[in-house]
Amino acid sequence: MDALRYRLPQERTLRTPLPGPRSQALTARRRVAVAAGVGSSVPVYAADADGGVLVDVDGNSLIDMGAGIAVNSVGASNPAVAQAVSEQAAHFAHTCFMVTPYEGYIEVAEALAALTPGTHDKRSVLFNSGAEAVENAVKVARLATGRNAVVCFDHAYHGRTNLTMALTAKAMPYKANFGPFAPEIYRMPMSYPFRDEAGLGGGESARRVISQIEKQIGADTVAAMIIEPIQGEGGFIVPAAGFLPALVEWARSNGVVFIADEVQTGFARTGAWFASEDEAIVPDIITMAKGIAGGLPLAAITGRAELLDAVHPGGLGGTYGGNPIACAAALAAIESMRQLDLPGRARQIGELAQRRLRALAAEVDVIGEVRGRGAMQAMEFVRPGGVEPDPDITKAIAAQALEQGVIVLTCGTYGNVIRLVPPLVIGEELLGEALDVLDTIIRSLAGRNRG
Repeated sequence: MDALRYRLPQERTLRTPLPGPRSQALTARRRVAVAAGVGSSVPVYAADADGGVLVDVDGNSLIDMGAGIAVNSVGASNPAVAQAVSEQAAHFAHTCFMVTPYEGYIEVAEALAALTPGTHDKRSVLFNSGAEAVENAVKVARLATGRNAVVCFDHAYHGRTNLTMALTAKAMPYKANFGPFAPEIYRMPMSYPFRDEAGLGGGESARRVISQIEKQIGADTVAAMIIEPIQGEGGFIVPAAGFLPALVEWARSNGVVFIADEVQTGFARTGAWFASEDEAIVPDIITMAKGIAGGLPLAAITGRAELLDAVHPGGLGGTYGGNPIACAAALAAIESMRQLDLPGRARQIGELAQRRLRALAAEVDVIGEVRGRGAMQAMEFVRPGGVEPDPDITKAIAAQALEQGVIVLTCGTYGNVIRLVPPLVIGEELLGEALDVLDTIIRSLAGRNRG
């Protein structure tokens, strides 16, 4: 990362116990001002962030292994993004593309057509959030096919709006008591190699899905199949090789729109621009957000021209979708990813992390599996001697890591997965230090479990 100059010292420094007094004071204010339904996994309040560190309001510098849930790929205050935002804001912050359009929106759409898999003719629409992108991808698929049914998968996460809650698998905290949900949503078994029956490969897993669709729904009623190439909130589940290509082939032969939800996997996170490339699949529509715009709210769908152009004028859009400041940020972020070769950097992060984590897993009996791709790595924790999920040790690891100045995130249907999604601009020394901290914590807790 010699090409990048950091604004803040890239070091872990603890000046107070965490959370510190100023963070505690903000928590007290928050309780009387912010709805209780908005949760935060880390009880410290940010004051600054750069590269691989986050500085809280008490002056503590923490190693950031979460990147705002895989958003800050180019860093939380990337200079090119900051400059682009400032320059655009000095001209105009908003006109609404549906009223008075502007070039930045078109430039982002052109960039997405070039970056996303496939050489076919493409069209894009810009939105504000990943959930909004998913909603609109389903809208497009239903209109273009004249069908209603949508197939999704176990362990999926697609958002918190009504339709995306229906697509999301986990009830608590995402769906509990928020129904009724959108109809015509059908859930199929995911390829989950660690928990699948022994010997169940990707092709056989796909055949199981296809058989259930054809028997229980009928292929000619399915508008779309939506899947995360690597599942995010569900536990960073990497499907068995061959699973995704077999589903794409079936979808193509049955007129079903294949939607790849790349909200978390997109924009260099897995070591390719998009995770779909890893298995050489070409989705009909890709949904994107998170890493697209250097931290600003922007999302997109990019898909086959004949699908998106089937929608009548006015059928897609939104007041803030493709905001000019967010578009400027996206163009700067994408150019930074190119200049810094962040796909290559993600692969380096993955190699370093996997080497360390696999060595650790071989020595303790609480890590059931280390998995992931690029800078999207995970450890699934189990009770010693089996595969029973252990959410307790997972919570303890995250809590102790924070105490020692390392931010990590948990995930998984069973709450037993630690995920590592650092900024792609994190330095190797800082990354190694974070892994050292986790190694020590996990060994200590594993020893207690045995005792």
